[in-house]
Amino acid sequence: MKFYLASILALVGSSNAFAPAAKQSVQTSLQSTSSRGEFMKQIATSFVIAGGLSTLAPEPANAGWATGPGSAVIDPKESIIDDEIFRTAPVQKALKAVKNYASTVTEMKKALSANSQVDLKPVLRKEFEFSALRSDLNTLNTAFDEDTQRGTDRLIRVILQDLNELEVANAQKEGIPRSDIRLAKMNGKLEKLQTAFDTLLQFSPAAVEIKAPEPPAPAPTTEAV
Repeated sequence: MKFYLASILALVGSSNAFAPAAKQSVQTSLQSTSSRGEFMKQIATSFVIAGGLSTLAPEPANAGWATGPGSAVIDPKESIIDDEIFRTAPVQKALKAVKNYASTVTEMKKALSANSQVDLKPVLRKEFEFSALRSDLNTLNTAFDEDTQRGTDRLIRVILQDLNELEVANAQKEGIPRSDIRLAKMNGKLEKLQTAFDTLLQFSPAAVEIKAPEPPAPAPTTEAV
């Protein structure tokens, strides 16, 4: 995985040429969006509404345990897991995918540290394909109870929003070097992404092995008389 990502980052670091990816139409449990742009509009609206309501509602008792994700996210130690759902193949597959996303963020941080002009867009579009990413996050989220999901839902929104903003910050006109201000913004987004992914994974127990179903017993044969 790391060798594969390093190869991609090495290639894109030397060239800014890439093909734009087609917009994806997705339908998920959190929101229904037809594009990244529409998703960002919905996120902005929800944050404005949430910000207004937060002035009226008291802070929860466990607020502020983590400064990154926000006070709506409970302590992972207090999360409740539906063990039966967690052990299903789709959830285990999603958990593995989320771990890979977190690992990719780490690799992007290393690449940007080694080369301040590296173009991360090809990696963002390939490794964080919007509909697949959101499906994986939502599938993992089904293993948590409703109270826990109030926090994990927020983490998922933070991840999707920061990935979109990272792609915008990464955009650079050909021949113009990336400024220190833009570089700092990208590093900040990557740090937030790392924190959000790591926090989400703290809610999850360790992965379990899904055993393949045993093959059916052979049908009894009838001897000819």
